Amino acid sequence: MRTLGILIFITIFFAITGLISYYIFKRGLQAIPPGSAWRLFYTVVFWVVALSFIAGRLLENRIPAVLAHPLTWIGSFWLAALLYFLIAVVLLDLLRLANHFLHFFPAAVVQNYAQAKCLTSAVVIAAVALLLLGGYINSLKPRIKKLDLAVAKKSAPLKSLNLVVVSDIHLGNIVSRSRLDSIVHKINDLNPDVVLMPGDIVDEDLAPVIRQNLGEALLKIRSRFGVYAVTGNHEYIGGVEEACRYLTDHKITMLRDTSVKIAEALYIVGREDRSKNRSPGGPRKSLAELMAAVDKAYPVILMDHQPFGLEEAAQQGADLQLSGHTHNGQLWPLNYIVHSIYEISWGYKRIAGTHYYVSVGVGTWGPPVRIGNHPEIVNIVLRFK
Repeated sequence: MRTLGILIFITIFFAITGLISYYIFKRGLQAIPPGSAWRLFYTVVFWVVALSFIAGRLLENRIPAVLAHPLTWIGSFWLAALLYFLIAVVLLDLLRLANHFLHFFPAAVVQNYAQAKCLTSAVVIAAVALLLLGGYINSLKPRIKKLDLAVAKKSAPLKSLNLVVVSDIHLGNIVSRSRLDSIVHKINDLNPDVVLMPGDIVDEDLAPVIRQNLGEALLKIRSRFGVYAVTGNHEYIGGVEEACRYLTDHKITMLRDTSVKIAEALYIVGREDRSKNRSPGGPRKSLAELMAAVDKAYPVILMDHQPFGLEEAAQQGADLQLSGHTHNGQLWPLNYIVHSIYEISWGYKRIAGTHYYVSVGVGTWGPPVRIGNHPEIVNIVLRFK
């Protein structure tokens, strides 16, 4: 069942990106004069780049990493470029359509149309390249988001708890060892009492994680009461049991529809990702079932990767829910689509006495690029009555 779901997703994803790529290819080809040798060069380079993501993902376990890794990187950048080339081409087509009726193009463009097309193409390529470069640099520099929240419950012997929340790391070929080392260093600088990871720690395939020994970096996280995590949809895509076993072997406590009491002072409840509802193991437990095992006289922190049905946490007496998954769209203007799907697509909100925070995440999926938002590590000081 899981394999079928993944196959359907991959088919739809690559069908859509393939059609968009073809549309952009045809528009780019129109800018090159017929008979020019550049048309063949453009065609070969375009399709090598456009197909590199598929090739890298399909071949990463079949060919040496020195060959697969560059393909994955080139293809990942192409996914971001695809979005902005599409926006540029659609806008240019709309301008051409409007000019057909209104005739507002200046004479310099009309009289030298072939030259104007070449110049426009060069400007668009340069603009997209600069945009991707800025987005890549931005993705490497996570910000520390600080919150100070009060919970109206006693939690003796603790008066407060210093939480560090790191969501959506997406460990793999793109988020590799040097990047993870930097993230771990930032976590440790915050001197956490507890480190919480609300899903998508592993990107998909575990092989590059093992190959780069990323678990060694995870072992360096310093936390007074430990590191706790829940599954995300990407753990399920790549093989949830293998991913969880690897993370557990590297001192991360996986809360899979379970809860744990910390320092005799509060509970952390971890839900399986919604993907479990489509897995052979059957649906995940309801939140009511999980909360039945919790003494709600104590503060309760809930981790649920995908921020759907937020009111349920408030109804069941959770004091703080932490989620991720959305990336706030990762690439502008996709944030507007994400905002229309989720009640909280990013940031803090309080609903019926329960605190909620949906993190934009610290890593990236697909393109190693963030445009319109910043990666973050969330530092929450939770103060008790």
